Amino acid sequence: MKVIVTTPPYARFLPEVATHPLVAGFRLNTVMPTRGGAGEALDRLTAHGQPLWVDLKGRQLRVVGAAIPPFTAVELSHPLSVSTPCSAFFSDGQEYARIEAVDGKRIILTEGVRRLIGPGESVNVPHPSLQIHGTLTDTDKAYLAEMQKRGMKQVMLSYVETESDVAEVASLLSNAEVVLKIETQRGLALAKRVGASAGQLMAARGDLFVEVERPHHILNALQTIIQADPNAIVASRILDSLARSSTPSSADISDIAWLLQLGYRTFMLGDSVCLQRDSVLEALNVLQAIWQDWQG
Repeated sequence: MKVIVTTPPYARFLPEVATHPLVAGFRLNTVMPTRGGAGEALDRLTAHGQPLWVDLKGRQLRVVGAAIPPFTAVELSHPLSVSTPCSAFFSDGQEYARIEAVDGKRIILTEGVRRLIGPGESVNVPHPSLQIHGTLTDTDKAYLAEMQKRGMKQVMLSYVETESDVAEVASLLSNAEVVLKIETQRGLALAKRVGASAGQLMAARGDLFVEVERPHHILNALQTIIQADPNAIVASRILDSLARSSTPSSADISDIAWLLQLGYRTFMLGDSVCLQRDSVLEALNVLQAIWQDWQG
C-alpha cells in the first residue's frame, strides 16, 4: 500500500508526515492560499523530499465571489451553459440549490442553500446538458509555468473528460505526467475508452459520488476505474471520520477493506483529514494497521 497525503503549504507537521513508511508523495490542492504564489508553495513542499503532485482544478466549477442565497447570483470560475431549471449541489452533495438561469459565469439561484456561499467552494451541476467552457484556470497556468521552471512534471487534473484536457496540460508542461481525476459521468466514459493510455487514473470519490446518477452507482464506478487501470489511485472520503474523532468509524474501516478487495493499492488522503497533525498521522497509522492485517 502507498499513500499520497494532501499537504497544506504552511503545515508545521509535514516533516513528520514525510517520514511515515506508507507515504509515497504529497499532493498540493492549488485552491489553498499562499503568501508568495505558486512558486513559493512548490518550493516549500518539495523541500520535504517527497514527490509532489500539483492538483490542477481544470474544469471544476468553483465559486469566485461570495453570495447570500436563496435569491442570488453566484459567480463561478468558468462560463457554462445548461438547461434550466436544474439542480446544483454544494458541500460534497449535502446541500441542494435550484438554478433558474445562467448568465456566462453566473448562476441564478432561487431556492436551496441558506447560508453565505464563499469563494473557493466547489459546485456540482450533474446535468447531462452541462457544458463548461474552458479547461485550465489562470491559477492552473501559473502553477504549470512555475513547474516548468523547476523541471517538475507530476500533476493531477481535476474533472478530466477528454484527451484534449490532458493535451492542454502537456502543451504547457514538458514531459508532463498527468493523473486523470475521474469525477463525472463523462470522465467515466473516458476511463473506459482510454484506460491508462493518457495517464494514471484516479477514482476521485468526493465529486464522483455527487455526479453519478444514483448514490449506489459509485460502487460500479469504482470497479470500472480499477478495471480500466489496475494501478489506479483512490481518493476522497477516506477515513474522514478521523477529522471529527480520534477513532475511525466502523464504516470507514470497512470501506478501506472493500477498496483493497477491489484491487486499489494507492490511496490519497483528502483535505479534511490532512489539516491537523493528529488526524493525518492517525489516518496513516490506521491504513498501515489494516494493510498489515490484510497481508496476514
